[in-house]
Amino acid sequence: MTTSTNLRARADTDGRNSPPLLEIQGLSVRLGGRTILDRLDATINGQIVGLLGPNGAGKTTLVRTLLGYFKPSSGNAFVLGHSLATAGRTVCSIIGYMPEDDAYISGMSAVRFVRMMGELSGLPPDAALERTHDALTFVGMGENRYRKVGSFSTGMKQMVKLAQALVHGPRLLLLDEPTNGLDPAARHRMLELIQDIAHEGKTGVLLSSHLLGDVEAVCDEVMILKAGRLAGRCDLASEHEVARTFVDLETLPPSPQFGSVLERLGCTVEERGNGRFRVELHADLDIRTLFSAAADEGLGLRRFERTRDSLQDIFMRVMEDDHGRS
Repeated sequence: MTTSTNLRARADTDGRNSPPLLEIQGLSVRLGGRTILDRLDATINGQIVGLLGPNGAGKTTLVRTLLGYFKPSSGNAFVLGHSLATAGRTVCSIIGYMPEDDAYISGMSAVRFVRMMGELSGLPPDAALERTHDALTFVGMGENRYRKVGSFSTGMKQMVKLAQALVHGPRLLLLDEPTNGLDPAARHRMLELIQDIAHEGKTGVLLSSHLLGDVEAVCDEVMILKAGRLAGRCDLASEHEVARTFVDLETLPPSPQFGSVLERLGCTVEERGNGRFRVELHADLDIRTLFSAAADEGLGLRRFERTRDSLQDIFMRVMEDDHGRS
């Protein structure tokens, strides 16, 4: 680990110095007189982190700021302890970027294009060529590496974009909508590759996507942006480990007061209007107790569905919060 003053180290539980994958401190970015990122604060330690938010939330601006395209108006960010403000070139050297838009030279072969990107990232020509063959083989493009990129299908072009992001061995991989335009088989393969990259333990992944299913499938942590600020975050790994039981139910006739009855039974209740509730049951509660409680109130239950708290539910709750807090 470097001893540079630009490297901020933080002790982990083993006593070793281990800075977070990404640390953002009061980061603001103004473009065209508008505030796009507004005093954003976040510390990210997960291996695969999802970046979510509606259009205009600031996701692309955050990614491009980390890449050095935009200069913060205030605040700072640290990638594995390296300061964006004072060690921007170092930050760029340890980041790999797969953009959403097509970003390749169609008349070049895949091997020539990826090698060029490796050299632009600082690799010597021979090392860039060797790593190019490794990267293209890893993404399943080894047999097609001498074909021109412009002749490839959408799925093959996405794999080439992933290969060029990996060729220089980055510590942080920024993926912007990596499954866009992919058929189900290619999408599954891309998500598998993302997991393989992270599970090797050498590269963290920041995945920006509007496909909540993809994020939930591969990410262990999620942060949600809204109006340029951190509106919510979720530790998906912990959520998946906790065996929680949810029930969506609807009373007949609608009875908002039934929520208080459920709370007295020890349930955590989210009222959704018109007699509809999402109920988290505690482990000792017999589900038949809910029917008995409804009968005691003179109510029927016309909808009763076991479910789980999905990422979509979490996302929608954050979006409905006028104050932008989860």
